Amino acid sequence: MGNRILVIDDDRELCGLLGEYLATEGFCVDAVHDGLRGADQACEGQYALVVLDVMLPGLNGLDALRRIRGVTAVPVVMLTARGEEVDRIVGLELGADDYLPKPFNPRELVARIRAIQRRLSSDLCRDNHETGLLQVNDIELDPGARAVRQAGQAVELTSVEFAVLGQLLVQAGRVVSRDELCRQALGRRLNLNDRSIDVHVSSLRRKLGPALDGGERIKSVRGVGYIYLRSTFEGTT
Repeated sequence: MGNRILVIDDDRELCGLLGEYLATEGFCVDAVHDGLRGADQACEGQYALVVLDVMLPGLNGLDALRRIRGVTAVPVVMLTARGEEVDRIVGLELGADDYLPKPFNPRELVARIRAIQRRLSSDLCRDNHETGLLQVNDIELDPGARAVRQAGQAVELTSVEFAVLGQLLVQAGRVVSRDELCRQALGRRLNLNDRSIDVHVSSLRRKLGPALDGGERIKSVRGVGYIYLRSTFEGTT
């Protein structure tokens, strides 16, 4: 399973080319050409990663992603049409780990896959050594259980959102650069005009809501990154 990848794309020629190229990189590739069957196959739990096109017959890629995320946390790289920023943002909000605009160089796809694998491997090693809870005000993050609670209530986060929040909490009160968040959460350096981290932070803000004092939890620092603010609300820890 570790190197088995599912490609869901209705472009059969592209699937064939990707299959051949990824095989030279040590991956075993299965290809499905419609969204519904692809989503069902992705949910079977036998793949290390899914490459999912947005434009698909039967069930589009975004709906397929919703279906996948309802069942499994398997990493997903979305393929989007160049310039379709809305699709990228929605895909990330729905739980995609990363995206790649078409047309693309297969080497870039391999780089994204390797980056996700490094991040997951790093997360596993970190979880095996960091079993203590991390708490900032009303937010509690449990690395070992991969769980987040707000005032005792569970908050459902994607694996990337969990990684971003963990970095912000560890450095609460200090500015964390977008590039550092990208390297820690996505396993790669930040690309020019890449808004992935911004979308994940926006999703965190929405899921966590305002701070105990009614203000921001995560503040943008223009041109630099983000800072998780420590609340001075009376009665907090």
